[in-house]
Amino acid sequence: MDTTRQTNDQDLVRTLVAQIFDRVMAVQHLQQPIDLTSSPFKEPALKKRKKDPAHIAHLVRSSRQSFTRMLALRNLRSCVRGAQLLEQQLAGSLGMMQGEGHNLVQSAAATSSVYNVGAATNIKFHEGMVPRDVKEKLMDQKGVVIWFTGLSGSGKSTVACTLEHALAERGKVTILLDGDNVRHGLNSNLGFTANDREENIRRIGEVSKLFAESGVLTLTSFISPYKTDREKVRARMADGDFIEVFMRIPIEVCEQRDPKGLYKAARAGKIKNFTGIDDPYEEPDNAEIVIDAKDANGKMASAESMAGIIVEYLEKKGYLKAPKA
Repeated sequence: MDTTRQTNDQDLVRTLVAQIFDRVMAVQHLQQPIDLTSSPFKEPALKKRKKDPAHIAHLVRSSRQSFTRMLALRNLRSCVRGAQLLEQQLAGSLGMMQGEGHNLVQSAAATSSVYNVGAATNIKFHEGMVPRDVKEKLMDQKGVVIWFTGLSGSGKSTVACTLEHALAERGKVTILLDGDNVRHGLNSNLGFTANDREENIRRIGEVSKLFAESGVLTLTSFISPYKTDREKVRARMADGDFIEVFMRIPIEVCEQRDPKGLYKAARAGKIKNFTGIDDPYEEPDNAEIVIDAKDANGKMASAESMAGIIVEYLEKKGYLKAPKA
């Protein structure tokens, strides 16, 4: 690119940035304070007028208009950032630019319309129009992956189901991904060799990441026996988006329960590569939550009490409220 053309392009971009900025200011001037953490249907005045359809329709229209204005403002701000990045590229500046919630390393390759990822070629990442923080405000919660790991029979699925019920009672949006269930569809082509187990966890990790980034409280229940595989999943998540729950139940207790008869079959040689029998389970070193079989009084802990420990952790860490701006 010659110097004259580069200068003209930079001037054009600066003009576009100025125009977009003026539009942002215009929209922001019209923008009214929005509290997405509370529904308009919760205001006290509505209790007296709950049977007035016209009043309810007015509240809905007001909420939608505010939401539309907010999205317009965010989209315009994104345009400003994009134009500023383009201006930096034209000026030959290759550096680090701080984005919302992550760092974006700018390079000539990063600005290409399509690129390659692994074995995938000619692809492009498409940003959604509704940012994560908006979704979290709408649901009044913070997206996170709650990863249950432990031996077969340790109570992962039972506690995860109990936890999901407890969160639903609090009005929270959840999804539960269970090890057996996903093998009916998404992972039905995978067995239980070391390689297949690795791919099983990789896929679930990516699916869980998508849900967490959409603000959903994502519960996963998988033996996930290998430490390396679990750490790879954690590494794919943003800070604070991965909570490892280790069901530290002795194999003797798990084998005594044996709800599916799997331990008995494995002992008889009918099942190969069974975790805890002829395939190892690698315990976590630094799980955020550790659940033991017995409570503080030495009695066998119930699923409700185990789930309660996790709810308490989520409340303490702020996952059951939308993050503050």
